[in-house]
Amino acid sequence: MEVALCFVVAALFAVALYLLLSKHIIRMLLGVVLLGNAVNLLIFTNGRIGPIAPPIIPDGAEVPLEAVANPLPQALILTAIVISFSFFAFLLVLAYRAYQDLQTDDTDRMRVAEPEDEGLPPLGY
Repeated sequence: MEVALCFVVAALFAVALYLLLSKHIIRMLLGVVLLGNAVNLLIFTNGRIGPIAPPIIPDGAEVPLEAVANPLPQALILTAIVISFSFFAFLLVLAYRAYQDLQTDDTDRMRVAEPEDEGLPPLGY
């Protein structure tokens, strides 16, 4: 199962990198989402997959009696899901606002700081 998840993580990273290298803002945002999901799945895969007992110590014992799952990767993933969703929502609103102002989502045509009809900026003062 871990080997299959490693291939899925590699595929998600590859697709995310491909989308991040696009010229269009929406594809870049989808690449950011896929990259976040790939990282979450990578952390989950490293946190040991299998039918392992939950980390509960029974009454009268000071330590668990058998091998238990590590709860840290699951807590990290839950936190990362919330953060990545809020980050995606912020980027989506930012991209929509840029589209409203500039009437394009192509990064080559979003040249507000460097208009094409003007020359190069001064190289010295």
